Amino acid sequence: MSAVLVLNAGSSSLKFQVVDPETGEAHAKGIVERVGSKGSTISVTVDGEESETSASAPDHGAATELMRTTLADRGVDLASSGLVAVGHRVVHGGRSLTEPTVVDDKVLAEIERVAELAPLHNPANIDGIRSATKAFPDLPQVAVFDTAFFSDLPAEASTYAIDRELADKHAIRRYGFHGTSHEFVSAEAARFLGREGDADLKQIVLHLGNGASASAVRGGRPVDTSMGLTPLEGLVMGTRGGDIDPGVLLHLHRVAGLSVSDLDTLLNKKSGILGVSGIGDFRDLASAVHDGDDDARLTLDIYLHRLRKYIGAYAAVLGGVDVVTFTAGVGENSVELREEALKGLEFLGIRIDGRRNKGKNDGPRVISTDSSAVTVLVVPTNEELAIARHTVATIA
Repeated sequence: MSAVLVLNAGSSSLKFQVVDPETGEAHAKGIVERVGSKGSTISVTVDGEESETSASAPDHGAATELMRTTLADRGVDLASSGLVAVGHRVVHGGRSLTEPTVVDDKVLAEIERVAELAPLHNPANIDGIRSATKAFPDLPQVAVFDTAFFSDLPAEASTYAIDRELADKHAIRRYGFHGTSHEFVSAEAARFLGREGDADLKQIVLHLGNGASASAVRGGRPVDTSMGLTPLEGLVMGTRGGDIDPGVLLHLHRVAGLSVSDLDTLLNKKSGILGVSGIGDFRDLASAVHDGDDDARLTLDIYLHRLRKYIGAYAAVLGGVDVVTFTAGVGENSVELREEALKGLEFLGIRIDGRRNKGKNDGPRVISTDSSAVTVLVVPTNEELAIARHTVATIA
């Protein structure tokens, strides 16, 4: 077997997966949590059997070694498992790193340089790359960037209407995020519908999880996306509120005395679903709505209003829409959200089939009626497989 070890290093976690890029099979996967804190844990699934143990992981290097030894204890020896490379999810590539790239000192320095654009993510990604390089010195390390899919957005979509000289000096533009997912899902949707390579296929992809984003894709290439310079813009998310009048932040600075740090915390950690309802998980929000909680209902209505607005806007950008696709944790699993999100959009030709919407399937499936002018899909995302495929293509 030729496999790729896919790593996603977060500030306090290390997700890993051993993926066959041809079959998509994940022989082993898991996560080390609470990296850098007491009470670290590692969860591992091998051939469908899951286990969790407590351990010590003071840094990402220790987490990488913990991953190796735990997998070995479960019968997966990474040294003899046919690994051809290590693929890394890196959140931000800036303006220069716009495609999957084999990591050398120069590339690592550039990832570090643009970390100011993603200060919560890139430093952890760098730690993961360094740890993996030390653990697997004979394997190529490949960085796959969340921003790469959106790097060639049309200028009218990527350019903010602020002072051009200032924007150019500080690399301010719409970068977009969740790009690996949007690329994978839009390609899977086209393949599923037998329209691969169709330059006229107009898609709206809704990646709805704790983080959420939308994209407009024409002929396999994105023409707009909801996230911007950072992942704060766009849809309502778990702890991020998405679109907001910048004047609100200036007002809070002037009248409430909030510092830049305070505003950063507000926007990243105390807004969105949590900020309005006090509930941090979408499943708990749905339960509260079912129980008649007024704040929860308002929160969901705000979430749905923003979502519908983006669907309508992207239908206008595309000049019509052929396919609307739901993906990621909430998009794939919430029957009620999908139904409510598309209410009132019948004028676009969207018709949901209630029975199909409630159905279950491990792969892509249609949830619209046969008479619907717009095909509505649920397509499971698989960023690890996408990263593995990009990694193999890059080293080839």
